[in-house]
Amino acid sequence: MPWFYFDVREGTRFIPDATGLELESLDAAEREAASAAAEIGRDRLPKGDAREITVELMNEHRQRVLTVTVTMEIQRVDPEPPPPGA
Repeated sequence: MPWFYFDVREGTRFIPDATGLELESLDAAEREAASAAAEIGRDRLPKGDAREITVELMNEHRQRVLTVTVTMEIQRVDPEPPPPGA
């Protein structure tokens, strides 16, 4: 079975994966990368620590084979609309 590494970028912060995972296929690794990006994003993005989380999936030769990016964008309406009936 192939070995994969999941390096993470949170804004300007880079977290390399030193251990990796052995998975059955690239498709399985893609699902794992998407799940990891969503979980990290769910935890970190609302806190304002970063606005974008990227998981870079590397093969056993440390070659990037795909990236998964989760982004949060907040757009406020300005000026704020008046309350109903005002």
